[in-house]
Amino acid sequence: MAGEHCAYVCMGSNQGDSERNLAEARRRVDSLPGVRVDAASPVYLTEPQNWRDQPWFANQVLRVMCATNMTAPVFLDMLLKVETEMGRRRDLGSQDPAARFGPRVIDLDLLLFDEERHEDAHLILPHPRMLERAFVLVPLRDIDPCLILPGGLTPGEVLRSLAHAVEGNCIRQ
Repeated sequence: MAGEHCAYVCMGSNQGDSERNLAEARRRVDSLPGVRVDAASPVYLTEPQNWRDQPWFANQVLRVMCATNMTAPVFLDMLLKVETEMGRRRDLGSQDPAARFGPRVIDLDLLLFDEERHEDAHLILPHPRMLERAFVLVPLRDIDPCLILPGGLTPGEVLRSLAHAVEGNCIRQ
C-alpha cells in the first residue's frame, strides 16, 4: 500500500502458553483490515516491571504497516479488540499496580504511529514509558536499529543509558 503508516507495537504475555499467545496475537494483528505485520523481533523472556511478584513475560515488538486512511486512535481500538477477544480484561481506572501491571494473557501497546504525537485519555503517543524499558528497546533495535526515537536517539543509543542485561533470549532490568 503506497503511503502507508508505520506503527510499532509491543506485545507481552505471562499467562498460559505465552509464546503461543504472542503468535496468536501476531496472526490476529496481521489479519486486521488495512494492516500487515512487516517485521517481528525475536521473542524475549523479560522480568516483570512495576509489579514483580508474577511470572516473567514473553515480549515481542512488531513493525506494522497500516493503510493510508488509518488513524492512530482507530488502530489502537483494533489492538484493544484483539486483546479483549484473546481474554484480556483491563481495569483502566485502577490505581492498583497489580491491576495495571499484573499478569495478562496478552498486552498490545502502541509505541509509535509514524511520528505522530497524541495525548488524551485514550491514547498517548509516543508511548510514555517506552524509553525506560529494555523489553521494548532491545526488540526495537533488532527490527529497526536506525529508528530515531523521541529525543533523537536510536534504540541502541537509549539502551546504553539503561541498567539492563541481555542473556540469550532473556532481558533483565
